[in-house]
Amino acid sequence: MPTTPKEPDQIALEPERNRARIRLKRSLYPLDAIYGASYIFIDRCYVLLDAPDEETVVVELMGRTSLDEAALRDLAGEFSNELLSQAWRREITEYNRPVIEAVAAQALAGATMGAGGEAFDETMDFDSDAFEDPLGIAMSWEEKYGKEPASPPVEGQPKGPPPVEGDAGHLEKNEDGGAGGEAEDGGHG
Repeated sequence: MPTTPKEPDQIALEPERNRARIRLKRSLYPLDAIYGASYIFIDRCYVLLDAPDEETVVVELMGRTSLDEAALRDLAGEFSNELLSQAWRREITEYNRPVIEAVAAQALAGATMGAGGEAFDETMDFDSDAFEDPLGIAMSWEEKYGKEPASPPVEGQPKGPPPVEGDAGHLEKNEDGGAGGEAEDGGHG
């Protein structure tokens, strides 16, 4: 007959039902620590939480595959260790909360008020006068390297780049105006 946990912090193993049940005191383990440990285990087993009364939380771990008693004991032990880790992590976070909040507040204040607003506007000159640019970095690539803008198409001429002499990919026109590319004798032997 399986043992059902009646006392707080007791573990009951039920290999015939493929589950382990852990009874926890809420006064020892905060609910968010229980949720955190449960979340870590959801890829390894099915996790069910129950609150039979205000002081107790029961965690049921059910194997995704068939587990023997030793495997269930290991699963419950690993869950208990993770639960302790989550509770301790929560304590450290609460202890360091003032420092975390101060650092976050300074970072946000620096991002919004550091060099912004009226002080920033006073240091920058936003008038429309030209400014000196000795390195030529304030102009576009086309302006700097002299790429000519595309000319408008001329009536009667094909669009696109002009033909390049000797370009193997370009077919030259024959005397009769047709596209060629064959030898001068028309390619006939």
